[in-house]
Amino acid sequence: MDLESLAAVRESALDYFNRSHALQRRRKRMERPGGDEADEAEGWQDIAALGWTGMLAPESAGGLALGLDGAAEIFSAAGEHAAPEPLLAVAGLGALLLARLDTPGANALLAELVGGRSLPALAWQESAGDLSAVPLACGCERRPGGGVLLQGEKLMVLPGAAASGWLVSARGDDDAVLLWVPRGTAGVSETPVPLIDGSQASNLRFEQVALPAGAVLAEGPAAQEALRHALAAGQILQSAELLGAGQAMLAQTLAYLRTRSQFGKPIGSFQALQHRCVDMFIHLEVAKATLDEVLGLAAQGLPAQRLEAEASRANARCTAAALQASRASVQLHGAIGYTQECDLSLFYKRVLCLSAWLGNASAHQRRHAVLSGDAEVAPGVAEWSGEFPRTADWSSMPETDFRRMVRAFLQQRYPQQLRYLSHRARWSEMREWYLTLSAQGWIAPAWPRSHGGMGLPADKLIAWIEELEQYGVARAPDQGIVMIGPLLIQHGTQEQQQRFLPRILSGEHVWCQGYSEPNAGSDLAGLRTEAMPARDAQGEHFVVNGQKIWTTLAQDANHIFMLVRTDKDARKQEGISFLLCDLRTPGITIRPIHTLAGEPEFCEVFFDNVRVPAENLVGKLHGGWTIAKALLGFERIFLGSPKQSQYALGQLARLAQARRLFADPVFAQRFAALRLDVLDLSAAYTGFANIVRAGRPLPASVSLLKIWASETYHRIGALLVEAGEEQGAVAGDQVLDGQTFNVLSPLIGSTAAMIYGGTNEIQRNILARQVLDLPA
Repeated sequence: MDLESLAAVRESALDYFNRSHALQRRRKRMERPGGDEADEAEGWQDIAALGWTGMLAPESAGGLALGLDGAAEIFSAAGEHAAPEPLLAVAGLGALLLARLDTPGANALLAELVGGRSLPALAWQESAGDLSAVPLACGCERRPGGGVLLQGEKLMVLPGAAASGWLVSARGDDDAVLLWVPRGTAGVSETPVPLIDGSQASNLRFEQVALPAGAVLAEGPAAQEALRHALAAGQILQSAELLGAGQAMLAQTLAYLRTRSQFGKPIGSFQALQHRCVDMFIHLEVAKATLDEVLGLAAQGLPAQRLEAEASRANARCTAAALQASRASVQLHGAIGYTQECDLSLFYKRVLCLSAWLGNASAHQRRHAVLSGDAEVAPGVAEWSGEFPRTADWSSMPETDFRRMVRAFLQQRYPQQLRYLSHRARWSEMREWYLTLSAQGWIAPAWPRSHGGMGLPADKLIAWIEELEQYGVARAPDQGIVMIGPLLIQHGTQEQQQRFLPRILSGEHVWCQGYSEPNAGSDLAGLRTEAMPARDAQGEHFVVNGQKIWTTLAQDANHIFMLVRTDKDARKQEGISFLLCDLRTPGITIRPIHTLAGEPEFCEVFFDNVRVPAENLVGKLHGGWTIAKALLGFERIFLGSPKQSQYALGQLARLAQARRLFADPVFAQRFAALRLDVLDLSAAYTGFANIVRAGRPLPASVSLLKIWASETYHRIGALLVEAGEEQGAVAGDQVLDGQTFNVLSPLIGSTAAMIYGGTNEIQRNILARQVLDLPA
């Protein structure tokens, strides 16, 4: 569905749940735990009148055929209101299964479901925590003269008392069988299971249940594939409901923090509480990006195994985010949050139920690992015939072909001795590789073609990053490519673009950033380096005096872009300008600073009456803060790139394979969780990259990307040191499978990543004030 249609579906759903007082009805259910059939089915006829019973059914069956993306909007709205209707169990799982079967018996049942006359419940699970769609013990056998005999048990069948009957998966003589067992059938015993959110499940036992031949809805591969698809699609819709519940809890918490006062001020002004809210927001935004990406993939018609893997990815992320939001919101509400009187309790308990049904977060992490093959690290030799094109229609090239092309190029052209470097690469090491990419036309993958870039769409850009990181390609000094180049494309004059951009692409100009100063690190508005306008016989210029610090690889650069104060009397942010400067200009001194790793990665840069031509001013005089914010956005999206985490994860996987750590279930679980953190970082990154590509300004929420990326990188680095055991204390490089390996490098590098570009604490302050609108 297009965005306008999805928005209309969402508004309709929110309107219904508001008008029908869904939250109050959920509270009524919770006050009568277990309930009865009337409680379970309350509101179902209204759902049928809206057509939502058939939201996933084809139009030929009287359904709306919304697709998963449209249905996800309804489920998200249901989550935002803790809606009590058994939407997921019936309009989700039941309809998905029956629509997939497309047999006479299934079509008849689907028509009853769409009409609101029947609430069929899917009975598939046989043991706690089992995600397998293949029945293990529940069996059926053919009876002489036709019909079948059903024997076995099913757990956690929803809905409970309201179910009209059960769609039962069983093992036949040769393969899976799907059966319809109407309520009241002899031999079926039902044990009600009251749930904490006020709803009810059932445990079923089938004792020699005799069914007619017409009870068999499907069997063989068709039955199994339909069940696998229904469960996977249902888990994606469950993710949407979990996300909606988490977003509602965040909204309630923010409203409470803005109005509740302690010590004479709103508690929302307390930084510790703001940062807790920001973390809720970050987890929910990453979950939303993941869900949106998975819905997009599902719309392409994925095979069953891929759909199951993506469903587990979305479910694990949305479950974790909703649980984190539920726990944090109770804590931030204080004592009132611990009471049933607070509406928060309705969402808290709903999330507990949703997160336990259809697989919890850990189970989905494990399944994703199994289905996607986490232990595969190094690709084989890429098969690629023909030349490597300088330009192509990258959007239409299949991703598998694009990856194969990039992999082959790396294998043929990238210097082997530079793979998996443990230190930040210097220009002297990377110059030839930079020039190789430049000659190929691939040095600026994200730049538009009109300015000499590749113009890669978001999916190919992510693939590009992944292939380079997986192959162990070192990062060249690239501030010109990732920062000043994109800024000049958006804010520079045509003359500046013509003068600087080609020289960045060719490697003639190597750039560094001059933002931070002593006592003006994250507080850039406090900078004191001065640039006074002047005029002489050679023309208009600025005279620069002052000092910059933490300037990455300034000793390798020949140009610097910097913030300078051009009006000492103006308010802090209003007297700043943005200048470009040749570092070979007289009066500049550069002094390297060694990092924790012993590398001279940062520098101090001193300016003593340095003359900078006036045409090197970007934007308006005293208008540098606007330019700076744009560049900070570029920096944060760059620092939020999955590159570093992908590289560190590849190193961790190399060590794990060499030491056979994937056989350890504890390590395997932790690795699976980290791999999903990196995959979901890529989803969030893609959304912001598309904003840049569309030429729109980056929102303040881009700060979440830098936080998630650097902290994911740090978690991977910490596990790498732990997995290295005694090797985690070895200084310098080691050798692993014939390649350079450094256990400590990602941990030390990630420690810096959480500081530079504005510390993660500052980023949380930005999100709290500018995005969540919490009081100062």
